[in-house]
Amino acid sequence: MDIDSPEMRSAGRDLLSLALIDSRNCTLHRFGAFEHAQPVLPSPELNPPLWELGHVGWFQEYWIARNVERHRGPEADGTRPRLASIEPRADRLYDPVRVPHEQRWTLSLPDAEATRAYLVDTLETTLDLLARAPETDAGLHFFRLALFHEDRHAEALARMAQALGLPMPELSWPVPFALRPAVHVPATRWRLGCEPGRGFVFDNECWAHDCPVAEFEIDAQPVTWAQYVEFIEDGGYDERGWWSPEGWAWLQATGRRAPRYVEQVRHGVLVQRGDMMVRAAMNAPVMHVSWHEAQAWCRWAGRRLPTELEWETAAGVAAGRGFRWGEVWEWTASRYAPYPGSERPRQAAESAPPAGGLRVLRGASFATRPRMKHLKGRLACAPERDDLFCGFRSCAV
Repeated sequence: MDIDSPEMRSAGRDLLSLALIDSRNCTLHRFGAFEHAQPVLPSPELNPPLWELGHVGWFQEYWIARNVERHRGPEADGTRPRLASIEPRADRLYDPVRVPHEQRWTLSLPDAEATRAYLVDTLETTLDLLARAPETDAGLHFFRLALFHEDRHAEALARMAQALGLPMPELSWPVPFALRPAVHVPATRWRLGCEPGRGFVFDNECWAHDCPVAEFEIDAQPVTWAQYVEFIEDGGYDERGWWSPEGWAWLQATGRRAPRYVEQVRHGVLVQRGDMMVRAAMNAPVMHVSWHEAQAWCRWAGRRLPTELEWETAAGVAAGRGFRWGEVWEWTASRYAPYPGSERPRQAAESAPPAGGLRVLRGASFATRPRMKHLKGRLACAPERDDLFCGFRSCAV
């Protein structure tokens, strides 16, 4: 096993120590893109970069160094009082429950140098405690959680850099691929979700349950720019019939004529990537589409979005038949809800988004750390979100 493997969910102390250092280096590297940029204006999609940096240090300290029940893993009582932080204002600054999103822009945060020092101190304490932690799933649970939480925020920093037009030279953007025929999946049964006792599991992946799956056909790869441009050129953004009422309202409110960051679609797709304008490879996945746009394309094409059960089943049984994933997050038809029988999470609230009007995305993106690319992983977002590195694939109706 190496530190970039999805098997890091079961990693022991030595590999976890290396991965935590690696994750922190990635965080600091990606934060560096913001230090000499123009001040970031408040946005409902973004956190202040300095808050984002301090938050990952706070999260690690809160759930490890300050957690008197860390040895109990998922059974820890998250309501127990915490030990004091080395940053006296930490909870008032970085706790996302105490500090709603809109308030983060008005905080008087420590400067970058002080925040980096906080991250150094918290990581040193974490690594010292890790060296003495029980080599069990419970004993290592919060160390694994802190690792994956920081990896998730590293991707958020990449999204922020894209939104602000900042350089991201270390990222390898999706490349063209040869299209393969759609995959046929016969009727079967599938265990949706994670089995207990196999390492770290996010709350929203608990627990595996048997599901009947009807026969279906699904694209072997995400929808490409070439396929999506046909929809645009056929007047897809003008024809109300392809859109749901909510999608049409979103379209009118935004004035969108193409996916986010697209400057033109005639004579090739010109799209913003970080601080550059480039021509998108037409056989690469379309990206930065909302759920509304994905659904409208499917209606236009006489297709539909897969459910998350269909997506996971296909990814699990058809990998050897060309089912390709991991370059863009993929919208599914499914509304987000906890799995049957799952309990309300007692640890990190961020691992299980609230139920409601959210839609499930599956897979991962090119900006996701490889160890986070897990078949069972779930992401849930509002259907209008298009700032993620997200695309979609389709199923036969």
